[in-house]
Amino acid sequence: MNTVTVAPAPTRVAPTRITFGRILWVELTKMFNTRSGFWLAASIGITAMLATAAVIAFAPDSAMTYDNFGAAVGFPMVIILPVIAILSVTSEWSQRSGLTTFTLVPKRGEVIWAKLLISVALGAVSIVAALGIGAVGNLVGAAMTGTDPVWDISLNQATSLVMANVLGLLIGFMLGVLIRNSAAAIVGYFIYGFVLAGLTSVLAASQEWFRDLQPWIDFNYTQGLLFEGWPVGGEAWAHLGVTAVGWVVLPLAVGLWLVRRSEVK
Repeated sequence: MNTVTVAPAPTRVAPTRITFGRILWVELTKMFNTRSGFWLAASIGITAMLATAAVIAFAPDSAMTYDNFGAAVGFPMVIILPVIAILSVTSEWSQRSGLTTFTLVPKRGEVIWAKLLISVALGAVSIVAALGIGAVGNLVGAAMTGTDPVWDISLNQATSLVMANVLGLLIGFMLGVLIRNSAAAIVGYFIYGFVLAGLTSVLAASQEWFRDLQPWIDFNYTQGLLFEGWPVGGEAWAHLGVTAVGWVVLPLAVGLWLVRRSEVK
């Protein structure tokens, strides 16, 4: 009687766990590997150059200062950076790539933290690059007008500008995690940044009780002060910390809780 020899089944090797460093690299790549992502990131440099050229072309000689170049370059960043942060999160749901992402990396929190770190790093680098473009514009403007370049932004002011824009980016990221819909999150940011800011300014100007309370509850207000310079004194930092916890940290924690428990379709 012939016997059939059955070969032993090969030992299945468990796949290596995807490291956090690799997740960071993938999320950085995803920022630029689509046309919309590439051009949205490229728009940071493009708008910075356009704003610098506009100051050189239209500003009077007396306005050729680094502060004015920095203000012109920084204004588009207030809008572009939060939108980039929003789309870095909501694309997983709007483009349905989350089905693949969260299958390969079941711990969704790691993916969200990677997106947060990449967004903050991109925002900080973008602001520094934009300030560099503004510095070049300041030199070119001074050379064209035959005047000495005016460097009226200190290191503390430049640092506070970076911090202010990164905090604005965090507001966008928080809305992306909390809402997880691109259009709704972008609309939410514009309501927060422009409509709500206007309403609180009017309320503070007309109501004394809110004027005293505003620094403790209005993150738009405390963030906006950073554009004027680095906070001085413990109370200013307390205002910034309390409003940041209320408007960024707590809503982001709720958003992370929802992301971990929501069904990805």
